[in-house]
Amino acid sequence: MLEARRMAVTYEANRAICKYVHSTSSGHEAIQLATGLQLQPCDYVSPYYRDDAMLLAMGFSPQELMLQLLAKGDDPFSAGRSYYSHPNIKRPGMPHIPHQSSATGMQVIPATGMAQGLQYLEQAGLLQQQGGVAPIVLCSLGDGSVTEGEVSEAWQFAVLHQLPILYLVQDNDWGISVSSEEARAMDAYDYAAGFKGMARMRIDGTDFIKSYTAMEEAIHYVRSTRQPMVVHAQVALLGHHTSGVRKEWYRPAEDLEKHQGMDPLPILEQELRRAGVTDDYLHTAAEDAKAYINQEFAAAVAAPDPDPQTVTAHVFAPTPVIVETGQRSPAGAAKVMMVDAALHAVEELMQEFPECILYGQDVGRRLGGVFREAATLGDKFGDERVYNTAIQEAYIIGSTAGLCATGVKPIVEVQFGDYIFPGLNQLATEIAKSCYLTAGKYPVQTLLRVPVGAYGGGGPYHSACVESTLLSIKGIKVVYPSNAADMKGLLKAAFLDPNPVVMLEHKGLYWSKVPGTQDAITVEPSADYVIPLGKGRIVTDATDQAVAHGESMCVITYGMGVYWAQAAAATWPGQVTIVDLRTLFPLDEPLIYATVRRHGKCLVLTEEQLSNSFAQSLAGRIQQACFRELDAPVQTVGALDLPAVPLNMGLEAMMLPNATKVEAAMKELLAW
Repeated sequence: MLEARRMAVTYEANRAICKYVHSTSSGHEAIQLATGLQLQPCDYVSPYYRDDAMLLAMGFSPQELMLQLLAKGDDPFSAGRSYYSHPNIKRPGMPHIPHQSSATGMQVIPATGMAQGLQYLEQAGLLQQQGGVAPIVLCSLGDGSVTEGEVSEAWQFAVLHQLPILYLVQDNDWGISVSSEEARAMDAYDYAAGFKGMARMRIDGTDFIKSYTAMEEAIHYVRSTRQPMVVHAQVALLGHHTSGVRKEWYRPAEDLEKHQGMDPLPILEQELRRAGVTDDYLHTAAEDAKAYINQEFAAAVAAPDPDPQTVTAHVFAPTPVIVETGQRSPAGAAKVMMVDAALHAVEELMQEFPECILYGQDVGRRLGGVFREAATLGDKFGDERVYNTAIQEAYIIGSTAGLCATGVKPIVEVQFGDYIFPGLNQLATEIAKSCYLTAGKYPVQTLLRVPVGAYGGGGPYHSACVESTLLSIKGIKVVYPSNAADMKGLLKAAFLDPNPVVMLEHKGLYWSKVPGTQDAITVEPSADYVIPLGKGRIVTDATDQAVAHGESMCVITYGMGVYWAQAAAATWPGQVTIVDLRTLFPLDEPLIYATVRRHGKCLVLTEEQLSNSFAQSLAGRIQQACFRELDAPVQTVGALDLPAVPLNMGLEAMMLPNATKVEAAMKELLAW
């Protein structure tokens, strides 16, 4: 406790050196130390940004924490990429700490996903216990973050499935400058009462001995019963919220005085005196702690900064799928629709990988997905591996980060692209940044399936294409197949990729009911067929003669755009090359640029709107990379340029007509 307190004093005395934003555990040390000392190497821990005393108790040295404080290259957590007390570690003899962000409360979903993973591995007989100890998850958070809706999603899932997780809520009555009276109608203990099946405990987190005894009981409860529990610990806030938000700016004198009276350090010293410890010993201990922390701080200050050349490292982990393998069109194989190709791919993966699970809204055995994309899987693999969730897009997406940390390989589904937005916080904040901010220790291997696109009068909330939104998130890959063979090969590669992959699946191509999309039905590839992400495909190719006479052009597109382009290109046989991107990130730039340079005329076609879109961005990149070879400006066609279909007209009105803006754009380009 003296070391943790001395660290906070040292940082405050060296603000010019400690220039990055940080929080410390001052006032929270008792409950944090009582917790950290009792965790086992088999456990999983999700600390929050004020938990430096807990990290000391778990075995980290002050210098290791200071290396992150100062953003040094030897920072064992992020290699200088993250703020103070944002730990992650894979180290023998210590609990597992996957990535968690600074976003308050957001770590509760990934942490609950860790418990979900432990439960599945136990049920499947895949969990190897260390020394006979059953692992648990410890999720630490401040009381101010409990008001986040994502905490509710996580707690709902935890009690519904009775997961082995302990939520430690440290309540210091402040959320930056917002007091508890302003922010909440109840504290975490009272709130937890609404979650049937959640055990709960309220403790004095300023008293180390009481905290140790209480946490011993709580940890034993979760470890033995495999059920969730909330511990609400009242603590003091002695320091600033962060180094950038000073306590004197917003806290009245009476509040500071009240919290000073709750300081856990004098409380512990009094307990020690009652136990016979002398003042001389306490004085010597304080001096020793001061000297030790000064020494550790000096060593951290002298440590080397990160090499700027490494700034782009670890955005993604290396993927094993780098070449196309397997048979795309095996002899004697039957043709399949896209939806069945995806279904068969998932089934084959679940047969091969016992750690693979599938969950989402309505994918369980009762329905098998609203598009029947998971039909029969629940019956074949059981409710432990294929199951429904509530309407919880944030949990569906964010829990995969925790599952992956335990070794489970999840495939999850958001039912419509229009409803992915509640989950974007988890996707962008937790999942996409995990590999980078852990310096490669915790990439998130998750496959997120998202049905998209206009089809069958879906209306304004069931028809969106969302690729531009997703492509703005660094750290995820985005795949968009247009036929059954690509669906199967890309889905397999996406599953095997150690990084998060979002697979956008066009509802209008699932069954090829839209006239003109029959080519989406293909021979089913072999079970070992994979297509590396980032490789496009030439669908139709212009003749060399047309190219030589300057009478050719290319269309760069994907998804339903492939079939619009084919329908329009029928007017100019042999003059149009169509490139199906297949993967939007990573992008096959060599194929795109080589094709554009060959023809000199290019149309980028998308189902999305054009304003601020991926298609407009791609057109600009093509223009920049191929400027000298272009015979005409790159043209773009998007949703607002395409024929509108009234909701009550149905599929027949969605026929691919010859006289569309696509054909008009082709005519204009070919005239150059």
